[in-house]
Amino acid sequence: MFSGLFRSGRSTAIAPDKSKNTSGVYVADFVDPEELVFAEEGSSNGSGGLQQIVYRSSVPVTPDALDALCDKVGWPARQPGKLETALANSFLVSSVVLRRCGADGAPAEERLIGLARCTSDHVFNATIWDVLVDPEFQGRGIGKALVAEMVKALLRRDICSITLFADSNVEEFYEALGFEANPSGVRGMFWYP
Repeated sequence: MFSGLFRSGRSTAIAPDKSKNTSGVYVADFVDPEELVFAEEGSSNGSGGLQQIVYRSSVPVTPDALDALCDKVGWPARQPGKLETALANSFLVSSVVLRRCGADGAPAEERLIGLARCTSDHVFNATIWDVLVDPEFQGRGIGKALVAEMVKALLRRDICSITLFADSNVEEFYEALGFEANPSGVRGMFWYP
């Protein structure tokens, strides 16, 4: 199986397309990559056996697929209706799937193996939630790639105040990606009923 994560070079262009709206103010219409093939293994000549690890930014994720992934990583069960609402109300949802291709090279099966989502006010702030990777695929850079691609997508939209919520046992993982716990003394505060 895939020993590490690499980019195969297949990706869509990522560039701002500046256009003028009716108010005369320039706005950027950013094109995010719909799909990036992170890794490929097996035959790509039509003889079958091709597998790909694919990052996707605009393909909907079903609540059932997310629930199955949450279960695999040991997260508590969540109600399907609430998962559907959380996904629908997220600003960005990025996913990674394991794609198996048939003998003709066409995708035959996909399984969700990673996900990250964020909420945002669409102009200033965004918060990343629910970064999870199937334990079978952890340690291969998928989580790093999910977070890095999400941060890039937010920065392309000029959203520069990016926060995330993480368990204390994974703080080092996020610090290696440039996040700081309590920068300049800023502390998160929570209210629970």
